[in-house]
Amino acid sequence: MSQASMDTEQQLSHLNAKGEANMVDVSEKAVTVREARAEAVVKMLPQTLEMIVAGTHPKGDVFATARIAGIQAAKRTWDLIPLCHPLLLSKVEVQLQADHHNHSVRIESLVKLKGQTGVEMEALTAASVAALTIYDMCKAVQKDMVIESVRLLEKTGGKSGTFKVDA
Repeated sequence: MSQASMDTEQQLSHLNAKGEANMVDVSEKAVTVREARAEAVVKMLPQTLEMIVAGTHPKGDVFATARIAGIQAAKRTWDLIPLCHPLLLSKVEVQLQADHHNHSVRIESLVKLKGQTGVEMEALTAASVAALTIYDMCKAVQKDMVIESVRLLEKTGGKSGTFKVDA
């Protein structure tokens, strides 16, 4: 972790003077456009992936269901992560792509708003819940799928500026 990252974490602590957890006060922060992208990957057997792509899965359209679940999750992040602020999101997008070479589905989320706090947690939650939904829908045909690589890809806006994962 870079020194700048550690300094920012210390300044944006979720602990008050008594060491108690509390929500950070963002009322004095500037309203800016904030955007975040995150990803998750679900690895599976080639047969499971083919069933999803061909649309022959007995539970229906796996991608459509996972996309809706990811969007709903982003909107409810504040209800799931204790110290997150409720946010009026202006955009939530969840894209799913089959990777036949690696027998996986790659999920990428994009979350955007104009506000006083970032949307990294909303993007991560969207990608994570979309991956969990794929697992839930496909567990009857394969229980040993692996969800991996849940990570923030990029964020823009706010005092801390831009972050982009190294290629």
